[in-house]
Amino acid sequence: MAAPVRGGQAIRQSHAKLPRLSRHSRRHFSASPASRDYEDTVQNLRIGKHTRVIYQGFTGRVATGNAKDSIAYGTNIVGGVTPGKEGEHLGLPLLPDLKKAKEQLKPDATAVFVAAPQCGRAIEDAIEAEIPLIVAVAEHIPLHDIMRVTSILKTQSKSRLVGANAPGIIAPIGSCRIGFQPLPTFSPGHVGIVAKSGTLSYEAVASVTRAGLGQSLCIGMGGDIIAGTNIVDGLEVFEQDPETQAMIIIGEVGGRSEEDAAEWIKDYQKRSPNPKPIAALVGGIHAPAGRIMGHAGAWAARGEHSAAEKYKILEDAGATMVDHPEKFGGVMKTLLSQSGRDVSKITGNPADQKRGYHTTMRRGPVVRPDRPSPPSQRPHQSRNLHLRPEQAPDVLKPYLDDLKNITLSNEPAPSDAFYIGLTVDRSERQPCIRTSPSTDTSRFRETALRFPFDQRSPPPDSLIADSIAHISPPESTKQSLTSLIRALSTVYLEKEAVTLSTSISTNPSTGTIALHLPSLILQFDDSAYRSCSRHPDIHTLRDRTLEQPEEVEAEDSGIVFIRLPNPAANIGTLVNGAGLAMNTLDALRLQNGHATNFLDTGGKATSETVKKSFELILRDERVKVIFVNIFGGLTDGGMIAEGVLLAFKEVDMRGVPVVVRIRGTNEEVGQRVIAESGLELEAFDGFEEAARRVVEIAEGSKERGGEMGGIL
Repeated sequence: MAAPVRGGQAIRQSHAKLPRLSRHSRRHFSASPASRDYEDTVQNLRIGKHTRVIYQGFTGRVATGNAKDSIAYGTNIVGGVTPGKEGEHLGLPLLPDLKKAKEQLKPDATAVFVAAPQCGRAIEDAIEAEIPLIVAVAEHIPLHDIMRVTSILKTQSKSRLVGANAPGIIAPIGSCRIGFQPLPTFSPGHVGIVAKSGTLSYEAVASVTRAGLGQSLCIGMGGDIIAGTNIVDGLEVFEQDPETQAMIIIGEVGGRSEEDAAEWIKDYQKRSPNPKPIAALVGGIHAPAGRIMGHAGAWAARGEHSAAEKYKILEDAGATMVDHPEKFGGVMKTLLSQSGRDVSKITGNPADQKRGYHTTMRRGPVVRPDRPSPPSQRPHQSRNLHLRPEQAPDVLKPYLDDLKNITLSNEPAPSDAFYIGLTVDRSERQPCIRTSPSTDTSRFRETALRFPFDQRSPPPDSLIADSIAHISPPESTKQSLTSLIRALSTVYLEKEAVTLSTSISTNPSTGTIALHLPSLILQFDDSAYRSCSRHPDIHTLRDRTLEQPEEVEAEDSGIVFIRLPNPAANIGTLVNGAGLAMNTLDALRLQNGHATNFLDTGGKATSETVKKSFELILRDERVKVIFVNIFGGLTDGGMIAEGVLLAFKEVDMRGVPVVVRIRGTNEEVGQRVIAESGLELEAFDGFEEAARRVVEIAEGSKERGGEMGGIL
């Protein structure tokens, strides 16, 4: 049984094994030696020139285009799989299933370019085939699908997952890309980067490249609630990698990965006589509390640290913190010099270097990502469904009706109430029971414990007993509490919840317990319904009329839009990527500017999406200037520029000036389109200088200042 977790710090058991249960999946995966577990697969991340890569969903339009670019880059792609098809594709072997691909192609890694509804199953296929490295890029994979996958991963020691909802992994030394990173931004070098945010990782890469350092290995965790590979996994690889001379961490609001990394850093600096320099950034310092900031995982659960607090935790652990990703290059040069490393050698031409190792082989129908989903499955940016407490009877009563001594109360919880919940333990990559003997928010981090369990089965009685013992309830209520936790766990697993929690009061004389509805949290996974049409009974309870109309309208267009309430704000923002959108808010605040909104166009923005984004922003009368900040991976810079021109043509811009900054995929095309448009647009190459200019305009200054402005 997994160890309980207190606050943000896991009490780990290095070789704890979970029972191999199979409520959802009856397939059997090969047993691992008793001395090995999932943590031992971390070295599978050390990809290089000789890593043999295959694609799942190989013949899809997106996979085909991606494979062409990766082959041109130098990636050793040896073929791929599309169910029911066999022959050749792109001049490489095309096979109908992973079993044949494993036997004939002997892959070290697979790029899973499979749509969200089938992606969980595709990852399981890869685990069953014992592919050493699995990279999943799809967004909107249901949370419980990924928790099932991670439960399976914990039973074996052959396969490592990167993702899901990840840009992937790339080794510029060795020219090996498994994902959709903007290739022109990368250069071979000696800085390792592990990041939650794809767009912020590209910003860091660009800064390091311009500093002449280059990158050894870049790992994109992905923005989902649970990641198959986390920050600590990346740091462990960088520590052992002889090509990596320095490390960069990019975190953001939500989860405890940054705090786990801080503990690792403290331990690393104690045991290493000359530790590699570490720099870090945490996005979302100024993100509004209680909101999901674009990424499915970009939200802080009760008791979790804020982005600002994580910044301080990493700083106290010994990481050198930056407030802006463009500063990483200069900071890294300084840190490398201070550590006694020869920066002149590190900044030399590494183009001929090749990584001297590579991943070692250890001997349902797929939907093409390019094929539009049915309307009920079309991707949306609404990440979770939050039901109101008064809707609790609709959800819970069927599960509680047969239970004695349990009531639903409309009264606020008393001061001596307990806390009970079912939620996600992100560090353990599992669901968990969470209990606290107090609901006092000021002490919740210290009093709350997590009790993780395997998603494929209800929590065992022994775990439930441990979770109840932690709150020390009256003896007469223990049986009722046990029944309640069993019922909540059934709701949690059957209805694919993210968090179910409430305050509980007890009556020792009668043995009864009351759930206090005002404190109840009912949070369900939106992707289970959007991607797979599961649980319509839950999701039809959503009342969109009670939500902000602009946010609902944005969601229908695949945009995440959050109106920020500051009455003094006057800068509209249009950004691709949740991490970059959060950091844009932070960057504006560094220049004493205030944004009227958070807007993430999503990774697959179109010209129409950009046009719609302008319409939403301009409905706010506070907006005096708009900042378009794009760093493209999947998003094409030329397309973004065309979207800006479309907005000027079809949207009443109210004379509002626009500052455009485009980097990444097809940045030259985008910058040229803006420069030749003849419109009143200011175009920039640099993030920080663009933010500075936006604030100048917002404050009423039209002075350009120095060499700012124009295409650089």
